[in-house]
Amino acid sequence: MNRIIFYITIVVVVFCVQNLTAQTFDYQAEIKNLQERKVQIESSEREELQKDIIKIENRLAKNEITKDEAQKQKEEAALKRAQNIEDKTAIADSQISLLERNKNYASIEEYDGDNSGSRIKFGNIFEFNSNGYKNKDTVGTKERQNRRTYSYLVFAIGGANNLVTNGAVAHSDFKYTGSRSYEWGLAFNRKLGKNSNLLHLQYGLSLMYNDLKPTDNRFFVDNGKETNLETNTVHMKDSRFRNVNLVVPVHFELDFGKNRHQGFRLGMGGYAGVNVKTKQILKFDIDNYKRREVTKGDFNVNDFIYGLSTYFGYKSASLYLKYDLNPLFKNNAVDQNNISLGLRFDL
Repeated sequence: MNRIIFYITIVVVVFCVQNLTAQTFDYQAEIKNLQERKVQIESSEREELQKDIIKIENRLAKNEITKDEAQKQKEEAALKRAQNIEDKTAIADSQISLLERNKNYASIEEYDGDNSGSRIKFGNIFEFNSNGYKNKDTVGTKERQNRRTYSYLVFAIGGANNLVTNGAVAHSDFKYTGSRSYEWGLAFNRKLGKNSNLLHLQYGLSLMYNDLKPTDNRFFVDNGKETNLETNTVHMKDSRFRNVNLVVPVHFELDFGKNRHQGFRLGMGGYAGVNVKTKQILKFDIDNYKRREVTKGDFNVNDFIYGLSTYFGYKSASLYLKYDLNPLFKNNAVDQNNISLGLRFDL
């Protein structure tokens, strides 16, 4: 079962990575939206023409202009609005034609820059919005910064990974320098304020690796319902207990930079997920022969994981701390919760 979950995880992560730069969409629904937009354009321009005429009539009533001037201004206003309808609907028609010709390559991306609406992208070749075509290479930094939602890869390494026992990590049964944690995954960051870069919502999908290295030549033994540390009668060169978890991290982020990831950042939140693999690795060096023993199983580890996490850093690098709220083992007499401190990089 764990192997199946692990393979599903790989497929999901690969799929997400392939969609880093854009979100696929229903092109038929987008075509329908563009057709409705054409109707709205015509209705909006007609309403604006009525306002123009009312203004002209008011000026005529105040004798600010003559009847001939009023008639001329009405004709100019009508011509202006007709041209607006023609130009704007032509843009919508061009977008519809592009979508119909490139159904298999088009993607749409939410955009919150100077121009309202969506930006349509065709692979890595060019983009199209209300300003017309843009080669992919010409999309500037300012436009990228104006996106409300963006994605990136996350990599973290915890130089200090251990178990909290009776509320403390002092006098731990595990090495402080050899026990580490790793995390890699895909994160999405949503700017919550339209005109402010301060508050963000970050969410994603990650694989977390937690490694524990017992002290004093000990290793974990499954004793039925409990999993305990025992001393090995044979000297071990290395003893390592590893858990791999698939989690969904969610953080509220305060970004103090003018643009995203350009200043100090503080994130607070948590994570929840499932255990996908547990294994123990023992290494021996006996009579000049090297031996490596790998044991896979559940070791009575909790199938589900959830906890709290926070990070604080500058630009793409942060110092992070995470703590599992549920114990590592299901039925041990003493609860032990995993805690990690390390560096995080948003790539």
